Amino acid sequence: MTRLVIAIGGNAILNPSKGSPAEQKRMIDETCREIAQIIQKGYDVVLTHGNGPQVGNLLAMQEECGSVMAQPLDVIGAQTQGMLGYLLQQSLDNRLRESGIKRQVVTVLTQVVVEERDPSFKNPTKPIGLYYPEFRGLKMIEQGTKMVEDKKGYRRVVPSPMPEKIIEEEIIKNLIREGAVVIAAGGGGIPVILRNGLLEGVEAVIDKDLTGSLLASVIGAEIFLILTDVEKAALNYGKDNQADLDEITAAEAMRYVEEGHFGKGSMEPKVLAAVKFVKSGGKAAIISSLEKAVPALLGRTGTRIVA
Repeated sequence: MTRLVIAIGGNAILNPSKGSPAEQKRMIDETCREIAQIIQKGYDVVLTHGNGPQVGNLLAMQEECGSVMAQPLDVIGAQTQGMLGYLLQQSLDNRLRESGIKRQVVTVLTQVVVEERDPSFKNPTKPIGLYYPEFRGLKMIEQGTKMVEDKKGYRRVVPSPMPEKIIEEEIIKNLIREGAVVIAAGGGGIPVILRNGLLEGVEAVIDKDLTGSLLASVIGAEIFLILTDVEKAALNYGKDNQADLDEITAAEAMRYVEEGHFGKGSMEPKVLAAVKFVKSGGKAAIISSLEKAVPALLGRTGTRIVA
């Protein structure tokens, strides 16, 4: 049985422009139907997911409700892991039941160790949460919040350190051996540091694709499938000379990264995570859209990165 890790983006389970619980449930059900089809085809699936829109919503709630004590980012990460884990677990369990597949689905609240000296703590660059108009963004900067401006407005930026180790990796491996479909490391995992041999949460957001790559490597997955909102990665994306990519080597992928073909906050981290996985011994990493997940696994579409 081929083992694979599937990383689904936060926008695949919540449309930020709508954002209602009913809309989130509908999108999760659609996502889990695709995943159930993959399991039906005999793949041994481990699932991870993004949490960007959900973290953004919680941050906005805290900012709008000044009488409630704000929670740190590691706690918000844990909240969204639990919330989305519950919704994905229930939906996938239902889709498997409908297909006559008897597999237990389980969510593991996952901590991921990062390095306390990671340079991102001194130079936060990862945008999260909502876009704010200029007057609000400038006020937040005055209050000490680090913000970045782009064409949509002002947005909070936070550290995004590299994932080093998954604390619960042995538990995850044991559950896989028992036949469970595991959901783990949601949102890139809860960021923690080791200080004097003890775990301590930190204010950061780990890139979910990089953690997904690490997860795929430690459990011995053959394939790492990254599902996003485009069918293939491309050179010159959005331009008249756009060229979609089918199969490329890790070396070719890194050359394209250096040439600046992939968006810093969108496609580039996915490509870097894919390269990291195949360089760690994985057979292939695939980037494609949710609705093309099955054809991508069968080699009919998507961008496949190999060693």
